[in-house]
Amino acid sequence: MKVETESSHADASNQEAEPAQLLDDEENKHLPVKKKTSCCTGLKVFLAALSFSYFCKALSATIMKSSITQIERRFDLTSSTVGLVDGSFEMGNLLVIAFVSYFGAKLHRPKVIAVGCFIMALGCLLTAMPHFFMGYYKYEAVSHRASSANLTSKINPCLLHQDANKTLLEFSQAGCEKETSSYMWIYILLGNMLRGIGETPITPLGISYLDDFAKEENAPLYIASLHTIAMLGPMFGFMLGSLCARLYVDIGFVDLGNITITPQDSRWVGAWWLGFVIAGSISLLAAIPFCFLPKSLKKPEGANHDKTSSSVLGERKATRKTHTSAKSKPKKWSIILKDFCTSLKTVLSNPMYLTLLCSSLLQFSSFIGFLTYKPKYIEQQYGQSTSKSNFIIGLTSLPPVGIGIFLGGFIMKKYKMSMTGAAKFAYSMSFLAFLLTLLHFFVGCENHVVAGLTVSYDGKPTQKHENALFSECNSGCKCATNVWDPVCGDNGVTYVSACLAGCTASVGHGKNMLYHNCSCIQASGSQWGNNSATLGQCPKSDACSRNFIYYTAIQVLSGFCYALGGTPAYMIMFRCVQPELKSLAVGLYTLVMRTLAGIPAPVYFGALIDRTCLKWGSRSCGLRGACRIYDSNAYRYAFLGLSAVLRAPSYLLGLIFIVLVKKHYPAKKSTSTENGGREEVPMNKEDGFKSSEPLTGSLEAENKSCI
Repeated sequence: MKVETESSHADASNQEAEPAQLLDDEENKHLPVKKKTSCCTGLKVFLAALSFSYFCKALSATIMKSSITQIERRFDLTSSTVGLVDGSFEMGNLLVIAFVSYFGAKLHRPKVIAVGCFIMALGCLLTAMPHFFMGYYKYEAVSHRASSANLTSKINPCLLHQDANKTLLEFSQAGCEKETSSYMWIYILLGNMLRGIGETPITPLGISYLDDFAKEENAPLYIASLHTIAMLGPMFGFMLGSLCARLYVDIGFVDLGNITITPQDSRWVGAWWLGFVIAGSISLLAAIPFCFLPKSLKKPEGANHDKTSSSVLGERKATRKTHTSAKSKPKKWSIILKDFCTSLKTVLSNPMYLTLLCSSLLQFSSFIGFLTYKPKYIEQQYGQSTSKSNFIIGLTSLPPVGIGIFLGGFIMKKYKMSMTGAAKFAYSMSFLAFLLTLLHFFVGCENHVVAGLTVSYDGKPTQKHENALFSECNSGCKCATNVWDPVCGDNGVTYVSACLAGCTASVGHGKNMLYHNCSCIQASGSQWGNNSATLGQCPKSDACSRNFIYYTAIQVLSGFCYALGGTPAYMIMFRCVQPELKSLAVGLYTLVMRTLAGIPAPVYFGALIDRTCLKWGSRSCGLRGACRIYDSNAYRYAFLGLSAVLRAPSYLLGLIFIVLVKKHYPAKKSTSTENGGREEVPMNKEDGFKSSEPLTGSLEAENKSCI
């Protein structure tokens, strides 16, 4: 307190102000070490720690997105259930966001962030914990169970299943005793919710801490650095998810030579838990620096030596007086509640803000649902493995989004867009991206040729959901129809099992097992091969591989176009409300997006995807497992169609928003001619807009929505 009063008296004397500045400048020239020390122990350390925490939270979020398919198969869940697990992050975030926003600024902010990073790490580790308590992964593979008994003997798959009903009954009764393990996915839901709770204080408290103790001209640079580093999180997350998906789930504990499935198989489960262990460990490291940072920092010394230091000092004194008077006269809760209701009514009665809110809600619902199941769509539609799907998303989708966000802000600054100009630019870029995404309907792939599901044993198309797994060629075998253990015949047709293919002999073991004398392949009129079959589904055609390249190119272009107009779109939200209501408008926007888009969208997207399943897997007690194969055409039209149906009405609302903007700002043009024809000058004066403010709360949501 003594130091503070002495400095204030020194600054107050106008006669000695200029000599003091010269002396300070001379001392600063001879004391570079002191400047360096304060830099390393103050704000820049906090900036480095906060950037690392941004990277960690983006990494862990991406690991969850890239592991959705693995979790679905490992725990035999439907897509709608796994969508609920994914949405639990938003639930945890909403539980504490109000508490953190109100009380967090009054506490030791770095330590609160440290606690948040620790909780986030705990949530990641809790998510991975079921793997260590469930035992080894047992996929449905009748041929594997038979061949593991004696690897050197030849097995007749047809004769093997004469007592199939009895065998499956014994297997089901044995599995019922361990059925409690199927509920272990609840720990993943709780862990994801815990991660959402831990992530809550990082952004609001971190940004406010930077804004309080950084120079005003440096704040935009710091915030831009944060979001640039945060963009690396999803990229590394998808790359790490790709690596983990390539490894078998029980790697190091089982003999991989006896595993009969490959990463391209719909039963394959990668080491999904490894990504969460790595993300949790890194988040734990991110919490350490915040524990040693002070509650408050001194403003940079250079801030006191500018020409406006006396006016700034006067403003600070006035602010202190208002704070002391406010403390002496605390407001009653009834008055605070009345003010809040009045402010909320004012925001919701703003037609521009309400139109923008509804339009954004539709678009976010579409993006969140599409992003959640995007890896699964690539797997099922184009026959790619989970590992390759994650790799392609991380490599091709994220860099264009980052470049688009940067160029969007640059274009807006260079051309000094007005409110109307920014609205038109954001609308046109988003609509162009929407038109590009409609091309996805035309670059899909045909269904897998599966006998009894998509085609008959004679090669003719079957009716939807028609149960035609049995035919004359396999009538002599008693085959289990609820087991998915596909084989690929020489004729290019996939059969649900070697038994249903009518195979009577086999050689080899593991992935190299080969089946011979398959009567169904012979009956189809195959003119090549020896009527044999190999393990796994038949690959899709070369035309499908070309369509996958077109799909990737369309994704890159559409993501870039949407990100290009993303920054102006979010800046509009700050301009269309009064300056004093800006914080409330942003908080309400975040609440609506998380509640009405983040939580329900993955659930109803997953429920629609479930309706396109052709063959469900089986688990113990006769319960239904995860889906093994989908109707590719129905999947494409349902998944892309729902996304398009949600986005299309948002552009009608966008047109209404542009009309409202033109009506609200026509008078500005007459005033703007006095300012050189620039509409944004009076608009900024009225709205109190700063170019650095929207970047603090908007780019993170844009990063999530445009991946």
